[in-house]
Amino acid sequence: GKGIVWFACLRSPCIGSVMTKNVAQYEPTSRSLPISLLQTRELIREVVRPMLMRHRITEQQWRVLRVISEDVRIDASTVAARACLLAPSVTRIVRALAERGFISSVRDVSDKRRTVLQLTGAGEAFIEKVSPESVEIFAKLRQTVGSERWEQLATLLSDIQAADTD
Repeated sequence: GKGIVWFACLRSPCIGSVMTKNVAQYEPTSRSLPISLLQTRELIREVVRPMLMRHRITEQQWRVLRVISEDVRIDASTVAARACLLAPSVTRIVRALAERGFISSVRDVSDKRRTVLQLTGAGEAFIEKVSPESVEIFAKLRQTVGSERWEQLATLLSDIQAADTD
């Protein structure tokens, strides 16, 4: 087709297929930001998962607890956005966390139509119990690249998230 570049892979990075198209348009997958982010996410999940399993909580539940712990009261749609979860998932997670006694939902005093979520004493105690282990895990990860580069990475990712992509 027009503008498509075909070439034969003569050296080793090609595994399986011998023909590749659209090479000129893309970075190699080894340098692809979306793929690198997914690989890094999976690596972090592998490191964090045993801690979460020991405390009998899912990754999504932990994220929701962490987000709620950052505000005194917060609505479910804000939790969904900050925890990178879909609203139906947050509804299910909130129910499970409420059953464990970690969070409660109350009517917002300023807007009676709105329900807000908050940690209970048990939720706060759980966060305090698990957080030191989580902090230690991420301190080790931070050490792998150094604090300055870790902060640069966090800043760059925030910049990308804030960028107008239109």
